[in-house]
Amino acid sequence: MVQERRRSWAEPYKIKMVEPVKMTDRNDRKKALEEAGYNTFLLHSEDVYIDLLTDSGTSAMSDRQWAAMMMGDEAYAGSRNFYSLEKTIQDYYGYRYVVPTHQGRAAEHILSQILIKEGDIIPGNMYFTTTKLHQELAGGQFVDVIIDEAHDPDHEHPFKGNVDLNKLEDLIKKHGAGHIPYVSIATSVNMAGGQPISMENLKGLRELTQKHGIKIVHDMTRVAENAYMIKTRETGYENAHVADIVREICDLTDAATMSSKKDALVNIGGFLAVNDWDIFEEARNMVVVYEGLHTYGGLAGRDMEAMAIGITESVQEDHIRARVGQVQYLGEKIDQYGVPIVKPIGTHGVFLNARRMLEHLPQDQFPAQTLAAELYLDSGIRAMERGVVSAGRNPETGDHIYPELELVRLTIPRRVYTQAHMDVVAESVEEIYINREKVKGLKMTYEPKYLRFFQARFEPLG
Repeated sequence: MVQERRRSWAEPYKIKMVEPVKMTDRNDRKKALEEAGYNTFLLHSEDVYIDLLTDSGTSAMSDRQWAAMMMGDEAYAGSRNFYSLEKTIQDYYGYRYVVPTHQGRAAEHILSQILIKEGDIIPGNMYFTTTKLHQELAGGQFVDVIIDEAHDPDHEHPFKGNVDLNKLEDLIKKHGAGHIPYVSIATSVNMAGGQPISMENLKGLRELTQKHGIKIVHDMTRVAENAYMIKTRETGYENAHVADIVREICDLTDAATMSSKKDALVNIGGFLAVNDWDIFEEARNMVVVYEGLHTYGGLAGRDMEAMAIGITESVQEDHIRARVGQVQYLGEKIDQYGVPIVKPIGTHGVFLNARRMLEHLPQDQFPAQTLAAELYLDSGIRAMERGVVSAGRNPETGDHIYPELELVRLTIPRRVYTQAHMDVVAESVEEIYINREKVKGLKMTYEPKYLRFFQARFEPLG
């Protein structure tokens, strides 16, 4: 049998405008890193060469989106851009009622305050930092019910975002359905390495929750990416359109929080979408208190119009194929160098297994934080930690939480970088891996009360 030769591919867009980036030397980067307390979040962006800190709000907007910015209706109430956004969400995602917010965590806050009461249990397919915090601030407790394979970076399960339905059923039996206001489901699970949930698993979850009268709340930040993975990995969806898969996912859930700064290709914005009128009624009252009127929710009219167009572009086949394809390209190149990464390669970034890369460092020396700092020092590439620093502390004992996954996330913004940039990233990672034994750990010198990974400061040991 003749094996088909693999052909090169290129991004499905042309570059119309460029933003020059600053080229620095190692001494410049060492000084910048010291001033930032070895926390990549505290670096000045002008000192960064290739910025892979996050894909949130960092994507490039299209010519159609920029044109839409000129059509902003900045009326305080009843902006036509809100109604354009509302119809787009209803058409593509199917949720009945929409409350715009300035970004996703605002939607998480509002929904948590409405649905969660003191002592409630909120199961989910692995925690996300802001989601979990809002649930806890509302009096709830997050419980992880993701499949065990998700905690093993080497396991090749194609849908590591799946819920372990037996774990969930045991939790319902233990606490009672009345103490579980909803199951929190993320598509393309961030903390697991951008791992998707399968349609089969989601249908099983819907059947189980309906039996017990429990809602499903969908963190749909990267739903189009998850849909693409269903198309390429799940039997029966090979010929389905990504837009149709997205709609099927949403139809299996009751409500959604969205950070539109990811899939929807805008620099700011989000929304809460629900099917229940009573929840909507309370949410649109709360948004007035915390964000702005219910027809703008903290956003300018132009931002809502750009978001509506971004939603339509996010499910276009050529776009999503190239978006996920660039992530796959980088992951495959790093894997070829023998560097340990989370497998299978996810959808929005490549996750380096810092625990294995720097196995001479114990977790209390923050190997992922250390690796992110080393990457910047080597090449000016900014990545972020997803390990013990992100996990925080046990609220009862005050001890660090030591997760199984100690990762550095190389998060690729959409439509921003070329394959050449990906080559530079891969070569820098390889260089650090070759010289890994020389890398020393860090100690924490400052720790904020909440979400410490954003503002904590460190200094090298030894």
